[in-house]
Amino acid sequence: MAEANLTKNALAGAMKELILEKPFEKITVSDICEHCGMNRKSFYYHFQDKYDLVNWIFLVGFMEEIAPDFSEADAEGDIRLGWAGVEKLCAYFYREKEFYKRAFQIEGQNSFRDYFHDAVFPAFYAILADILQDDNYGDFFVTLLCDAMVSGLVNWLTARETAPPEEMLSSTREMFIRLARRVVEDVEAEDAEGADPSEL
Repeated sequence: MAEANLTKNALAGAMKELILEKPFEKITVSDICEHCGMNRKSFYYHFQDKYDLVNWIFLVGFMEEIAPDFSEADAEGDIRLGWAGVEKLCAYFYREKEFYKRAFQIEGQNSFRDYFHDAVFPAFYAILADILQDDNYGDFFVTLLCDAMVSGLVNWLTARETAPPEEMLSSTREMFIRLARRVVEDVEAEDAEGADPSEL
């Protein structure tokens, strides 16, 4: 197991260096193997393709640095996505931004963007379970939120000057609060307009 991890880490290190040197689509499995002194057989023993390697790099980073604080279990044992976890996630992406701003731009059927989207989908579904209940549009709504998160991360990481994660998240959270207040105010105003005057 230790030897397998050494091989995987060597291949991951090669990918992280190569992706800074040239576009992902021009990186071949042979390039990766040559860069770290491995052979193609070793690569394909551990990974299906270079897309799989990029996704594994995130998975390892997530499990080792983010997962312990990313989710919180409630009294029933359901996994909840905590704000502290989001902060850790963004701090991780910021620290590794040169790699991830390129990873998020990978296109194709097995792109990292799709992989990350699928990874956060169940977390969003868990935190919104009590809100969604039996709503027929639950999948649509959660997909919309995941799409927004991915697009927001891409725009943040690829900006000419990437703001520190704490600054970006503080502004984002404040905007969510303002939006929630506006929605409540609008609903209350609509209810008041439609109310029977005799009941006021």
